[in-house]
Amino acid sequence: MDGLATLKWSVERRLEFIEFRLFWEGGVNRSDIIDMFDVSVPQASKDLTLYQERAPHNAIYDKSAKRYVAGAQFEPHFMKLDPSGYLSPLRSVAEGLIDISDSWICEVPDTDIALTPHRDIDAKVLRTVLGAVRDHRSIDVHYQSMSNDRPDPIWRRIKPHAFGYDGFRWHVRAYCHVTDKFKDFLLPRILDVGEMGDGGADALEDALWQERFGVEIGPHPDLTASQKAVVAKDFGMEGGSAILTVRYAMLFYVLKRLGLLGDAAKQPARSQHIVVVNRVETEAALEKAEFLV
Repeated sequence: MDGLATLKWSVERRLEFIEFRLFWEGGVNRSDIIDMFDVSVPQASKDLTLYQERAPHNAIYDKSAKRYVAGAQFEPHFMKLDPSGYLSPLRSVAEGLIDISDSWICEVPDTDIALTPHRDIDAKVLRTVLGAVRDHRSIDVHYQSMSNDRPDPIWRRIKPHAFGYDGFRWHVRAYCHVTDKFKDFLLPRILDVGEMGDGGADALEDALWQERFGVEIGPHPDLTASQKAVVAKDFGMEGGSAILTVRYAMLFYVLKRLGLLGDAAKQPARSQHIVVVNRVETEAALEKAEFLV
């Protein structure tokens, strides 16, 4: 990541692309740069020359393959060697969220995703809610609650200020004028939107959103020493545990997704690899977050 301050952003991106293809795809040629960035042949050649000047020994020309391949002494200069930099776009391509031509991946390996059911979010609803967040205003929403005391959808005024994703569903965090508190509203359950108006409580007053709690996780106690070691590596644990710092408002969702609601140590270690180390404090945090009230 060196020397970037002296480069234009467009040039920096093309050099990063060259490095991405060298490291993750095994090689790159001039036509790859032309196709991805719609630049001229001379410009693509200039980019390859510049990359070799900035990152000596990284790109070696393979005459038989007619492309540059990663050298044995490859060292990144324009990107972080973060696996998510490859796996995130791979997931997006596999899920059909983006076309392969919109990613830097050249050849997609055979990939499948554990898909979740599609959640139907109305574009008009999302656009209007985004506008309310951006302009710090309140809005009327026709919302279908799942509570027993509100079996039918009702109009209610909310002031949205943030969005949350639990790995399956999107919700908007908002101050509710009906209940006089901050709550989560699932976007698919907003059936319609009405008029905008003046705001409500400020986002900074949403203590459960602003404040965070540290969940300490560790390997399941029934795992063997070598199994615990690989779980620790998988979750980036040091000294046998790791701290997940999460907003109180997102705590329930994080624990649920990781299978940590309740005593995870009572679950089979074969399927539940991690447990909460600070269980007493975490249960108290859940109560504070009003999920166990």
